[in-house]
Amino acid sequence: MINIHIANGRLVDPARQIDQVQDVFIADGKIAATGTAPDGFRPHRTLDATGLIVAPGLIDLAARLREPGFEYRATLESEMEAAMAGGVTSVAIPPDTDPALDEPGLVEMLCYRAKKLNRAHIYPVGALTIALKGERLSEMAELVEAGCVAFSQANIPMLDNMVLMRAMQYAATFDFRVWLQPIAPFLARNGYAHDGETASRLGLTGIPVAAETVALFTYLQLAKATGARLHITRLSSAEGLTLIEQARAQGMDVTCDISINHLHLCDQDIGYFNTHCHLIPPLRSHTDRDALSKGLMDGRINALCSDHTPVDDDCKLIPFSESEPGATGLELLLPLTLKWAENNHIPLVKALSCVTSNAANLVGITKAGHLAPGARADLCVFDANARFTVSRNHLKSQGKNTPFLGQELPGVVRYTMVEGQLMFEG
Repeated sequence: MINIHIANGRLVDPARQIDQVQDVFIADGKIAATGTAPDGFRPHRTLDATGLIVAPGLIDLAARLREPGFEYRATLESEMEAAMAGGVTSVAIPPDTDPALDEPGLVEMLCYRAKKLNRAHIYPVGALTIALKGERLSEMAELVEAGCVAFSQANIPMLDNMVLMRAMQYAATFDFRVWLQPIAPFLARNGYAHDGETASRLGLTGIPVAAETVALFTYLQLAKATGARLHITRLSSAEGLTLIEQARAQGMDVTCDISINHLHLCDQDIGYFNTHCHLIPPLRSHTDRDALSKGLMDGRINALCSDHTPVDDDCKLIPFSESEPGATGLELLLPLTLKWAENNHIPLVKALSCVTSNAANLVGITKAGHLAPGARADLCVFDANARFTVSRNHLKSQGKNTPFLGQELPGVVRYTMVEGQLMFEG
């Protein structure tokens, strides 16, 4: 381990509400001090961060790295490089791999592979049920021992509410987190876009907002009955947010996140069958998008994620209804967070909290998401004023599928550090 001095940077640490020019001192892979060097500190390397932002490494709550099972779409190697280029130092991985993350051995193998690559930290989200079929509960206690931080069905809905209630009871007994994406399967069946004017114009089968709210109401009632720690992932509608507010007003401790796609886009962005906008959940109306933005702004929505889903080109260069849903986002999480802050005049410390300290709290990470002395030295140093145009060549991810291709975005990562090791220089 080498000692590193990051000099003259603007330190933005949302967890400590710091936003001012301060030096950062790193020793033995941890933050030794900020502001003034600790006694006896001798740097082996000094990074001049004049004009740059020094922030905690980003924590992404949903990034599919496509291993195991989908290596033809992406690999751990390619997506870890994408994470480093995007300043993302910690990643929560949904369980919809092939096979699903329902066996301790699979989770251990994934963690081992990631550790060998020595890039971003990974936090597997275990399968709530075996093979995500919604029939038999997974061995959650064993999966936690293997490294899982929460349990989910990814975007595969549960058909049997009794099984879901038993899963929540099991999770509540051991205080495990349950992360659920609200999808009522029969209401969403054969749908490809938000049930609105755009879907009607394009002749696409619509998915109504009720597909989210019906499932969400059920999840909230079961969480209330069982005492499970419920986190709603990838919320997409204003009505869904209202239901969460109502549950909180009744004393429920329920959290939620949204994706960068739903923060910036709406169903009108589908245009003429832009398959990069084929997502789960679907892009909703501009009214929903604006309500989600406001909810993130005032704290009713806890965090922001990339919902990174690399898809191979062949699965996007086909008719919209036949295309594979998903968009790449690891490298765009920071720029799109900055764009949101820029467009809405949001203080940087508030915007970055959505992808650092708040996200860390949801995953249960205590050693990252902040830059207090003793914390893990996971950092992102970036130029908030520099701009770049999103292009296929720019993206290090194996998946080039994003609705933001061709757009100019703010924020260029200059350095990414993981446990005090410099992993990326841009």
